Amino acid sequence: MPRVLIAGCGFVGLATARLFAQHGWEVTGCTHSAESAAKLAGETFPVTDCDIAERAAVEQRAHLGPFDAVVHCASSGRGGAEQYRRVYLEGARNLLTIFAPAPLLFTSSTSVYAQTDGQWVTEDSPAEPDRDTGRLLRETEDLVIAHQGLVARLAGIYGPGRSVLLRKFFDGTALIEDDGTKWINQAHRDDIAAALFHLVTVAARGIFNVNDDQPLRQRELYARLADRFGRSLPPSGPRDENRKRGWTDKRVSNTKLRALGWVPRYPSFFDAIASDPEILQNLGV
Repeated sequence: MPRVLIAGCGFVGLATARLFAQHGWEVTGCTHSAESAAKLAGETFPVTDCDIAERAAVEQRAHLGPFDAVVHCASSGRGGAEQYRRVYLEGARNLLTIFAPAPLLFTSSTSVYAQTDGQWVTEDSPAEPDRDTGRLLRETEDLVIAHQGLVARLAGIYGPGRSVLLRKFFDGTALIEDDGTKWINQAHRDDIAAALFHLVTVAARGIFNVNDDQPLRQRELYARLADRFGRSLPPSGPRDENRKRGWTDKRVSNTKLRALGWVPRYPSFFDAIASDPEILQNLGV
């Protein structure tokens, strides 16, 4: 039975861990705190606490191995550059060292593409972020690739009960930036989990974008939401130049991942809204 460590059992990580378990893998989950681990005591696999940014803490969990794969999908907890350095860069370095030679899959972000002209970007496109947080993601990516690992660049994550765009739309804080032509790139949580599982099981290496098939312009997206739910179109305003990962405008291609056989269950954001009612829970609908 193959064995996998899921470092970070949050929104994406827990769904990924469950998927591995459903397919017969022996799964070990890892969370930052004992409290978080205790909340997952009812899962079909063990979940332990470990601060992966602390070398000594990871060494104390070395006995959990060996693993056939390690998935690093821990969250920075909305922290800034220092937290990014700890969780992502130091976390990846510790997992690579302690659980070698297991290949490491690191979940990065499509925000590393800093393009602002609406062009399509692939894994071969320049990824030169202009924020410290983005640069730390790239540094972590380089570390993982140098160790023959795998990087999944995730688009904007949404899923059951979680969607920044829907929340802002329904609570009245949504804003159409500039003329609304900015492209929005997203991926459903379950499609992300399926992509991570697929990449591990086919022993892929390198960098892969995880994005649905249909980027949407911001104005079009909100117009369709307004029409569907009988609400007003959000107001227009200036772009937010102070985003933690910077302001970008690009369309993310998933062609490379699809070529490996991955097919999203939800090809677009509106496919998910139509067929996954749990997305609308707790969003004021």
